[in-house]
Amino acid sequence: MAKRNFANLKEKVLERPGARERIDGHKTEMDRELTLAELRKARELTQVRVADALHIKQSGVSRIENETDLYISTLRSYVEAVGGTLELRAQFPGAGATTVTLADFDQERESA
Repeated sequence: MAKRNFANLKEKVLERPGARERIDGHKTEMDRELTLAELRKARELTQVRVADALHIKQSGVSRIENETDLYISTLRSYVEAVGGTLELRAQFPGAGATTVTLADFDQERESA
């Protein structure tokens, strides 16, 4: 099997139509992403302080910040503990193009 070097592979990828634009778009999106730890630090809060607000141990905050997949309720609680509110909207295409928000879900749960 022939050994490929990265420079050759990169060159082939960039030869594809629109490749540079797609790569730049991904880079821009990654630059806009913020981890929960970065959010907490931007709010000048410690893990201990967030833990107190969530009524959990500091190790629990560390676990949340390092999770790759969270329940929405956990994310909401974390965002509220650092002083924010979480807004989430899901849009579904098709006839009537339905939009569902967290507020809609909360109202549905309260009336049940």
